[in-house]
Amino acid sequence: MTIARTLFDKIWDRHVIMTRPEGDALIHIDRNFVHEGSFHAFGALAKEGRQVRKPRQNFAIADHYVPTLGREQGLAAVADPDARHMIELLESHAKHNGMKHFGMADPQQGIVHVVGPELGITQPGLTITCGDSHTSTHGALGAYAFGIGASQLKQILATQCLWLKRPKTMRITIDGALGAGVSGKDVVLAIIARIGTAGASGHVIEFAGSAIRALSIAGRLTVCNMAIEAGARAGLIAPDDTVYEYLTGRPYAPQGAEWEQALLEWQQLPTDPGARFDQEVHLDGSQLQPMVTWGTSPEEALAVTATVPDPACFGEANQRAHAQQALAYMDLQPGMPLTAIPIDYAFIGSCTNGRIEDLRAAAEVLRGRTTVIPAWISPGSTPIKRQAEAEGLDQIFLAAGVEWRASGCSSCCAMNGDLIPAGARCASTANRNFEGRQGQGARTHLMSPAMAAAAMITGHITDVRTLLGASA
Repeated sequence: MTIARTLFDKIWDRHVIMTRPEGDALIHIDRNFVHEGSFHAFGALAKEGRQVRKPRQNFAIADHYVPTLGREQGLAAVADPDARHMIELLESHAKHNGMKHFGMADPQQGIVHVVGPELGITQPGLTITCGDSHTSTHGALGAYAFGIGASQLKQILATQCLWLKRPKTMRITIDGALGAGVSGKDVVLAIIARIGTAGASGHVIEFAGSAIRALSIAGRLTVCNMAIEAGARAGLIAPDDTVYEYLTGRPYAPQGAEWEQALLEWQQLPTDPGARFDQEVHLDGSQLQPMVTWGTSPEEALAVTATVPDPACFGEANQRAHAQQALAYMDLQPGMPLTAIPIDYAFIGSCTNGRIEDLRAAAEVLRGRTTVIPAWISPGSTPIKRQAEAEGLDQIFLAAGVEWRASGCSSCCAMNGDLIPAGARCASTANRNFEGRQGQGARTHLMSPAMAAAAMITGHITDVRTLLGASA
């Protein structure tokens, strides 16, 4: 009798090299990405006189510290000498170890979690790692992708393997058609608001259901990107025709007969009927609305039509305490309509929402309108920047008074100088709204690209459906 297996089970089982008596498994890693923050692992490797074991399976991408302004100046545009040194170190380590390096001037440069899928390096059934928590993004194409620490990165660079404990599994099923103005970002914020930032701790999430299958690849990448914000080890979605079409012809994707063979293997990956998960969660996609965060955690999110909650309404003491602290930091009062919250700055970009579909959604809102606050857009990669310019999206942004910048992590984590001033509020399409995430004292409200564009136009949190002529 054949045992029904999940997508994760199939990927895990085919990558196990050996298992220790206590349960730890040695897993083969198919693809590993490094960025500027990986210098500790390279240093430890060099100290032992080692080099990267399998350089063709490792890719170096400069993204966290690269400037989004003055890019034509090259390294001279990097004002911080420490940041400049880290960018140079990445190139040096990649060259020394024979790895492919996507540096600042590379025409395929971009944010690591945008470039991987975009070039077809990310593929169904693979194990993928990176020293960045949002590596879960790559799971949108049916891969088991997760973030690692410096010591784990060193192990992978030296052996292309990693010791891991097998995580539990959770399936989050979302059925029903999404309404107008509701995107992948709204879906994942609704999920996190429902289960909490620790709701999937120790689990790998498989996102399923008709609402998930109806999402574009960009929407799926957004959902898997923020699986980590629900405490998950990783998030993934079963590959289907949408994925196969997306990968067709991409530079690192299989070609010719190899494509046909890969396709046959990928089609065996989806979860078998009757496979069991450790946890199951269900949401009705037709009931979801555009979402926005009000606090300092991704779980502190509500539909844009709601009001700022009263901490007293939270059942657990730790939740009440965190809500009180969040309201104090965000300078908000219970009962205040979310749409009454003023916005001082807006940012569209990041590995969560810097893809061409995200830029098109913003352009739809901004076309023929003018921003009333400082705002900028940083595409997820240089190829996306070129595509947006070929479609004329940059002209829509510029006409609206929005800055059109180069690719990079930008204001997501503010490591490259793209800071929000203390006390100012930012409508952000990034993935985290912790205290100081976008700059010391900065206040972050997470939302979709369309919602961020709406805030640019009005200067406050706005239900984008009112600007698109859709009913709330």
